[in-house]
Amino acid sequence: MIRVAAVGDIHLGPDSAGTLRPAFETLRECADLLLLAGDLTRHGTAEEAEVVAGEVAGLGVPVVAVLGNHDYQSDQEAEVAAALDRVGVTVLEGEGTVVNVDGVHVGIAGTKGFGGGFAGRSGGEFGEPEMKSFIRYTRNCADALRGSLNTLKEAGCAVRIALTHYSPVTDTLAGEPLEIYPFLGSYLLAEAVDEAGADLAVHGHAHMGVEHGMTGDGVRVRNVAQPVIGRAFAVYHLAVHTAGGDGDGARTRERTAVAR
Repeated sequence: MIRVAAVGDIHLGPDSAGTLRPAFETLRECADLLLLAGDLTRHGTAEEAEVVAGEVAGLGVPVVAVLGNHDYQSDQEAEVAAALDRVGVTVLEGEGTVVNVDGVHVGIAGTKGFGGGFAGRSGGEFGEPEMKSFIRYTRNCADALRGSLNTLKEAGCAVRIALTHYSPVTDTLAGEPLEIYPFLGSYLLAEAVDEAGADLAVHGHAHMGVEHGMTGDGVRVRNVAQPVIGRAFAVYHLAVHTAGGDGDGARTRERTAVAR
């Protein structure tokens, strides 16, 4: 059983130091790894990133993150990622990483992702250069996610997780204004997850959305934006298949642990 803790949209700033640390220090009791689903800072400054780093340093479990749109606001995303890297956080953008949990290889493929909308109501690479660039950026994120998941599969990972900031499905956006759906995610991310295969997809960004969703091919999706989960982190249990199973690696069970 793999215990995955996850949270996004914590939006920390200089006045937030120490607010999440007491909860995070309990992670070793209830989780095997922590996923951070972007928007870790308020305005994407190096100063804010140091606060985030202080909250997650030395927790005793691997920490894997993607950045969110807020983390890009001040054009210091490289500095934000570097601050996290210095305390041992793996920051992903279009790549994957493998975490060893008691001999089980857990692969995490991560990208911030981007907007564009969902099937039937989405933008396309047509018209003005700006519109083409918008959708092309999203497609590149999705292609990188697909490639990373496939690489993790080829590496023999028993469990694979897709970690994004933007949502791959509309299910977890319920409660958000319909007018902003195109800016909350893209169906291209879900296509990537379904084509490559994953056991769980985790995202943030949609503060007014809901926690539970699913891709068209049945991959469970969880919106872990902190305003949605209402706690420091949520924990999900993944049951690992034995060799010779159905090849998907693991099944996600409903949350059986309440994060502090």
